[in-house]
Amino acid sequence: MITLTYQYKLRPNKQQEAEINLILDVCKSVYNYALRERKDWLSSRKSSIKSCSIVSEYIIPADAPYPNYNNQAKSLTIAKKTYSRLKSVNAQVLQQTLKTLDRAFSDMKSLGKGFPRFKKKLRSFVFPAMLKNCLGCGQVKFPQLGWVKIRQSRQYPEGFQAKQTRIIKKATGYYLMITFTSSELVPDNPVGKVSLGVDAGVESFIATSGGRLTKAPKFLLDQLRELKLLQRRLKKKKIGSNNWLKSQNKIAILHEKIANSRRDWHFKLANQICDLADNIFVEDINFKSWSKGIVRKQSLDSGIGQFINEILPYICWKRGKYYAKVDKNYTSQECPKCGHRQKKKLSDRKHNCSHCNYQENRDVAAAKVIRNRGLIAVGHTVNKNACRDGLAGVQLSLFDLLPS
Repeated sequence: MITLTYQYKLRPNKQQEAEINLILDVCKSVYNYALRERKDWLSSRKSSIKSCSIVSEYIIPADAPYPNYNNQAKSLTIAKKTYSRLKSVNAQVLQQTLKTLDRAFSDMKSLGKGFPRFKKKLRSFVFPAMLKNCLGCGQVKFPQLGWVKIRQSRQYPEGFQAKQTRIIKKATGYYLMITFTSSELVPDNPVGKVSLGVDAGVESFIATSGGRLTKAPKFLLDQLRELKLLQRRLKKKKIGSNNWLKSQNKIAILHEKIANSRRDWHFKLANQICDLADNIFVEDINFKSWSKGIVRKQSLDSGIGQFINEILPYICWKRGKYYAKVDKNYTSQECPKCGHRQKKKLSDRKHNCSHCNYQENRDVAAAKVIRNRGLIAVGHTVNKNACRDGLAGVQLSLFDLLPS
């Protein structure tokens, strides 16, 4: 099954805009109430049987079931008969809110994430099922809102069916994300002839095995002066006033502009890389650790994780290029010509092999190592100089590198 997500800008009228804000507010209340219910149940089970807390204690009957998604969905159905505000919102939208909370608890246990927090604002909600013939020319029909105008920046994909939609509230307006699905099976992109290794560098944004070094524009740092000015003005405003809200909105618009500029540059760069080769190989890096290390400011400003893990594989799939990740270990210490490894400091920006005297830019040399590992992984041969017997031009395959 193929899944595509298209984004369009909504153009609702005043009544539809008020309805969207009402849905967001009700969904926020349901989310916070369900989270409070789960936290109270867990807190009531913290104390031991023989002792209680000195300050306070949650008293919930011992036979009370855990408020999971199924129990909370049943309680929501009963509450809608009493509270008219809950009844004014589509039932499936509220159920998706409970599923979002349930997913947050699952991620907390499985992925080791933090405890879910209460929401001051909810910025999006989901219609999990769409109506028949809901897509029109420049407009979309929703279960509760009816026909809403959109800025149709591109045509709907042919042969796909709209499965669900998400409405997002941003600083510059309301946006719509439509998920299209198709039952057609598309085979994986085949391995081509020309290969390219891409290394995520420190000085440069990326380095390719062809010798190209691309530096990232300083998206946030270039706008830092304007951002600081707006934040100083916000500090002088009275919290909660109209001028305070306007200043907050200006800061949010600036952040959104920076993010859009970064994302647009990423897409253009990904297309330029796909023009150079048929096979694209990158390192399998955990970029979350980069955002906490010594290069955190550069990595967060450039958005290297978004580019390597999201945008580049999507463009490769769309253009029929083969994309794969290889082992990241020792890519910057290994010589791409002879395979000899030697330690380098982060300040050493040039690769100078002590065995074969091969000299190259450090990031370009690492990109060539990534390309060689990718070629071996797909079953191609790589020309390297043997380190031990001094024979040049020995062809190594995947079986030659396996330990005996």
